[in-house]
Amino acid sequence: MAPHARFNFKTLAELKAKIAELEVEIKLQDDLAPLSRRVRIGDQETPNSLAVLPMEGCDGTEDGAPSELTFRRYRRFAAGGAGLLWFEATAVVPEGRANPRQLHINRRNLPAFKELLHDSLEAARHSMGSDHRPLCILQLTHSGRYSKPFGQQQPVIAYHDPYLDGPAGVTPDQAPITDAELEQLQARYVEAALLAREAGFDGVDLKSCHRYLLSELLAAHTRHGKYGGEFANRVRFLLETIARVRAAVGDELVLAVRLSACDAHPYPYGWGVDREDCTRPDLREPKQLLHLLQQQGVSLMAVSAGNPYYNRPDVTRPFDTPLVGAAIPPEHPLESVARLFSVTREMQMAEPEVAIVGSGYSWLRQFLGHAAAANIAGRAVTLAGVGREAFAYPDFARDLLTRGYLDAHKVCIACSRCTQIMRDGGKTGCVIRDADLYLPIYKAGRASK
Repeated sequence: MAPHARFNFKTLAELKAKIAELEVEIKLQDDLAPLSRRVRIGDQETPNSLAVLPMEGCDGTEDGAPSELTFRRYRRFAAGGAGLLWFEATAVVPEGRANPRQLHINRRNLPAFKELLHDSLEAARHSMGSDHRPLCILQLTHSGRYSKPFGQQQPVIAYHDPYLDGPAGVTPDQAPITDAELEQLQARYVEAALLAREAGFDGVDLKSCHRYLLSELLAAHTRHGKYGGEFANRVRFLLETIARVRAAVGDELVLAVRLSACDAHPYPYGWGVDREDCTRPDLREPKQLLHLLQQQGVSLMAVSAGNPYYNRPDVTRPFDTPLVGAAIPPEHPLESVARLFSVTREMQMAEPEVAIVGSGYSWLRQFLGHAAAANIAGRAVTLAGVGREAFAYPDFARDLLTRGYLDAHKVCIACSRCTQIMRDGGKTGCVIRDADLYLPIYKAGRASK
């Protein structure tokens, strides 16, 4: 591993030279035409190959509806021109919310979700033209051990994990969620999917990443019963829930999964990891799961890695500056980017018929389009997705598609402040590029700590 370093590249040539020096597999190309490719997903089609990944704003209302800040964010995302809008984590039960302002779709607030989608699509048409209609996916979640529905930790665990229990507020005598409770929870996912269809979304994602409940179940090696132990049991809940959702909605919705292909968490508590070195991916089981999901009708997957709540958040999101009080990562961010690209490439090659959305692009700043185009052209991914970059530069896709470059003065600088706001209990956005709104929130959160 090379020492950690901040982004300091003025030209594409400088970035290429550093990639060659580190001997990491990151390809860049000048031709950005692949970004304009339309992508067929089920019976739907995206207008291009760029995506906004699900990034929580932590700004919903008490009953889980989108607030004006939520509307503002998605109008900006939609007007920015991406072909796929992956709407953020939306709880299927109130006790599964990660914070008191996490979205939670239910019958009472369904009109607000309809309006959110309608306004987003109108913003896209107004900005990009009448024939531009992004694919819209709603992410459904249960936050599991990271549940804080009223601002205090109320963890729901699949099993005890000595690395995560303490920080999550799990007591030694806390009982894991039972098999019967998990079966009841499947019905809540079905209800949420039906509401998403009624609201007009094109598809739903059963969030299975970053050690939230469904992700944790995939690594339930130490759990007893039908949802733990051997591989078939650990993937059972996700596959059963997918099947129940498909039976309820038929072919009307795209079925998607955002998956941590490897979570960089020590075995036997980790998923997709080498048993000796958890930072080394072992994708045999994730590939097997992807195949089973494809057989059950999942046609879209966003690949991530790591656990941002554990000791290597850079595995999930390479950065220049860590959270306040956190350690500097032990590797260069380009090595972290290369790991995300490699994991995604292996998953895409394993199931070419599934549209895979990649991550890890934001750290590359104004050069992210060159990496995205190379990966799409090389069939290492179907669509390129950005998270933090969309907070900072919501019109990134429009600029790449119409101008052929990104403005270096508008890009995300990987400073972790958008994450720091969330950790401090505030509403999330870009402190640097959207400072009038979010800098006061950031300062208030820091003062409270």
